[in-house]
Amino acid sequence: MLIRMAVALCLLAVAPASATVGEQRRLATQPSAAVRDAQGRSDLRVTIWYPAKAGTTERSIDFPPDVPLFRIGTVAPDAPFADSDRRPVVLVSHGFGGSARMMGWFGLALAEQGYVVVAVDHPGNNGIDRPTAAGSVLWWSRADDLKVALAAVLADPQLSSHVDATRIGVAGFSIGGLTALVAGGARTDPARMVRFCRDHPEDGTCKPQLEFALSNEQAIATLASPALAGERARAGEDHSVPGVKAVFAMAPVVQPLTPASLRAMREPVVIMAGAADVTVPPATHALVAKGLIPGATVAILPAVTHYSFLATCSATAVQTLPVCRDATAQESAHRDAIRAALDLFDRTLR
Repeated sequence: MLIRMAVALCLLAVAPASATVGEQRRLATQPSAAVRDAQGRSDLRVTIWYPAKAGTTERSIDFPPDVPLFRIGTVAPDAPFADSDRRPVVLVSHGFGGSARMMGWFGLALAEQGYVVVAVDHPGNNGIDRPTAAGSVLWWSRADDLKVALAAVLADPQLSSHVDATRIGVAGFSIGGLTALVAGGARTDPARMVRFCRDHPEDGTCKPQLEFALSNEQAIATLASPALAGERARAGEDHSVPGVKAVFAMAPVVQPLTPASLRAMREPVVIMAGAADVTVPPATHALVAKGLIPGATVAILPAVTHYSFLATCSATAVQTLPVCRDATAQESAHRDAIRAALDLFDRTLR
């Protein structure tokens, strides 16, 4: 306990919670995006958060702007970096039907503490574009999105000099938690998920999701479609991001991952899930990973649900959005997740 308190005090001394966070956005080319995107585009939207020069003009990125349903925070658009240091990087993957900005509550907190955070809008499975069945089932391609985003940052003359490519972490929520595990070396097997859902149709991951009501039968048909044969053939390949030194996963979907690949993971893995999560139940996902990944740390938070890990829901959102009615104990869930992530990444990337 004393050690953790000392670490927290050191973090506050280095970068106070009021530190300015810059935001830059880029458009990268991701060939597999064309298969997932509703308009067949190969675009990948990338959002970068980082410690910015103090005093730079900030603006709110709460969403939507006029009457916010989600409280995210403030950023300084295109602000200069706080200094010329090379900083560790954390790649962030959003959940099913989410977005980079929806993970702002997490990413901004890491940027305040000195990290460069790189997040994406996964094609065909984000809250901005029209969702697609392909975007919902090609889970392994999401890790490739993170790889493309990192490559774009490293190739960008305005960003690359501020990034240390030897210190990379990855984090994600829900299907983004699966993405983080794949980026860290786990491998997917669509047939495993098909078998799991046939045997456990009551599991929350096997039911149509609130963000896009794709049934298990429709998911199976999509995976089997000739149009996705090329992508399907790549499912079991290594989609890890080279150089990842730590993985942080919130309420991750685990059943599509092969046990052998989870046992083979060697980088530190920390998983956080909610005891009241019925969408991705810990018993069939997070705790399964705990039993397979060597040395994995898994924390099950009492009273926390799946959607507690969304951006903070406004009072209006709690009344009008099903995902926000489910999002209990958000303040404590966010606080515990940020603390655990900083503890992991400070140990492995600093």
